[in-house]
Amino acid sequence: MGFPAGIPQIPLNLVLLKSCQIVGVFWAAWVDREWEAFEASTRELLEFYTKGAIKPFISERFPLDRVHEAISCLAARKAMGKIVVTVN
Repeated sequence: MGFPAGIPQIPLNLVLLKSCQIVGVFWAAWVDREWEAFEASTRELLEFYTKGAIKPFISERFPLDRVHEAISCLAARKAMGKIVVTVN
């Protein structure tokens, strides 16, 4: 979650012209209020992953002793997908 490419600037005239809505969610507060819904959606997401229905793109893997390289990769915005730190 977040804005790895920076916080977007949304031209609000598009909301009017397209007759649509913008809805924000403070995820942590939602989890606190709706724990059961969060748990159910997380379970469903993991089932999709287990069945191969979703396949997150992992661009690089780093062992724990190279975690500083993983963080540098993220800080330099070089990640093209997920960065995974493995613990062996």
